[in-house]
Amino acid sequence: MTTLLTQLPQRAASGLREFGRMCAMGLDIILAMVRRPYQVREFVQQFWFIASVSISPAILVSIPFGAVISLQLGSLTSQIGAQQFNGAASVLAVVQQASPIVTTLIISGAGGSAICADLGARTIREEIDAMEVLGVSVIQRLVVPRVQAAVLACVLLNGLVSVVGVLGGYFFNVIVQGGTPGAYLASFNALAQLSDLVASSVKAVIFGFLAGVVASYRGLNPRGGPKGVGDVVNQSVVITFLLLFFVNTVLTALYLQLVPAKGT
Repeated sequence: MTTLLTQLPQRAASGLREFGRMCAMGLDIILAMVRRPYQVREFVQQFWFIASVSISPAILVSIPFGAVISLQLGSLTSQIGAQQFNGAASVLAVVQQASPIVTTLIISGAGGSAICADLGARTIREEIDAMEVLGVSVIQRLVVPRVQAAVLACVLLNGLVSVVGVLGGYFFNVIVQGGTPGAYLASFNALAQLSDLVASSVKAVIFGFLAGVVASYRGLNPRGGPKGVGDVVNQSVVITFLLLFFVNTVLTALYLQLVPAKGT
């Protein structure tokens, strides 16, 4: 017990150093995005790969998410006599919260883990060291196109997940709960507004950037050979999930404070 207590400050300091290095790498990536040369071919290949491995799971996960939200809100609104707002409440929950979160979880679990494994394998084979010796920027050549691909895939999948989630909520509300299709659709304008969709897209950009940065950073810093690559892949997914929910809480609080609700 005493040994564990003495190690806690060291582990906390080590974690802060790792977080600082990851933030510094994120800033380097942002600066490298506006510099030439642009790795267009690498970007297209990475985007196609991430989209191909993420689109089917995203659709399959968004359907039950939309259904659960619609069923839960439908039960709640019926208890308080506000069934006419069920459609708007479901759309807000899906578009603002569920869609960017689900999209990022899929991107991180499918695409981010592949990015981390690829960069980790290159690192332990000393390809990254060879590129640095030759004067090739690893950030510019490998990391930037992967992060950009993750951001674009996250934004596009966010729109797809929003549509599928709303359709799933509509189906379960109308078919399962016996709601009125006209009332469900008419309630959209009661609470929802264009800024909700904009906020969801902004979240998707930020979350996709986080997923790409975390996967790239952990992939470039494996420890312990091939086993270390597997470890950093698991770590990248867990770290992304933790950052995702923390950043989502901050962004949601800021949005609710800065953007007035419709009708207020």
